[in-house]
Amino acid sequence: MAKPDAKGSEAQTSEYIGQTIPVHVELSAREIVLAQPEMRALLEAAELIAVGDCGCRKGKGAEACERPLEVCLAVDAEAKKEIATDGWREIALDNALAVLETSHRAGLVHLAYRKANEDVTLVCSCCPCCCVHFNALKGREYHEAMTEAAFVARFDSDACVGCGTCAERCAFGAFTWPADGEHPEFRAAKCFGCGLCVSTCPSGAIAFVRR
Repeated sequence: MAKPDAKGSEAQTSEYIGQTIPVHVELSAREIVLAQPEMRALLEAAELIAVGDCGCRKGKGAEACERPLEVCLAVDAEAKKEIATDGWREIALDNALAVLETSHRAGLVHLAYRKANEDVTLVCSCCPCCCVHFNALKGREYHEAMTEAAFVARFDSDACVGCGTCAERCAFGAFTWPADGEHPEFRAAKCFGCGLCVSTCPSGAIAFVRR
């Protein structure tokens, strides 16, 4: 490559060779779906609990989703950080359990990320209309390489009364209602173990089992 020198003549510049150096980064955090029993155990073991607004729903605005906003929970060191930096507030265990029940009744799913060899410290209660991570799972079949979940639903069609609540509650599409059927169809491969169906089945036709 040549360029004019101070006298107007061309002087040869040094040659440069460009090289792309790949940087290999391993992401060790695993996404996890937590059921109510796991969430309760997490809160009961915590020394400090904080609650804050769901960033996804807050960002979308009230017109996008009517579900409760202040339902995300953090514990211990993460709770201290959220209180100091993001304006979350400290709450007692009984209040945290009430938040947990409110989010569950509203049909929210507890999603978290767990780093290798570390405990879960921050849990979002996500909705299918606003949460990017939730929508990435919706409609897919469960696979442990994508998401971790300890439980899966077990459906007893003989005990089913055909109310359709499970199909309404399941945002993952595990329960669907056939056009000519008296009972819903259940596909365990689409179940992410959130438990929204288990707690609201009036006949006890749905139970949790370890995956």
